[in-house]
Amino acid sequence: QVQFVESGGGLAQAGGSLRLSCVVSEITFSTSAFGWYRQAPGKQRELVARISPGGSTNYDDSVKGRFTISRDNARNTVYLQMTKLKPEDTAVYFCAASSGPYRGSDANRPDYYNAWGQGTQVTVSS
Repeated sequence: QVQFVESGGGLAQAGGSLRLSCVVSEITFSTSAFGWYRQAPGKQRELVARISPGGSTNYDDSVKGRFTISRDNARNTVYLQMTKLKPEDTAVYFCAASSGPYRGSDANRPDYYNAWGQGTQVTVSS
């Protein structure tokens, strides 16, 4: 069973920065795709950013130019660097993994990911 250890969430002021980390084990990390999702109260879970096994990245328009997803295959870790934070970024952030064959055309869908972390709270104050 895939294991996740997410960290880095917390409270930040608008305009500030946070870096989320997700250590993933019990998975062939280098050939897996990963995504960071978020869910705000009363809203659906939405994809923030994703990264392919080869390192290609995609972002939701709401975070382009502010957030950066990256991976360190040697450390089995996926990162989400968040800058210029806004109050509307407040949500629980989830790390998700897909260990199957990479299909970029499907990687925006939550059902593409077969394992999920427990989530970490990010709160941005105005």
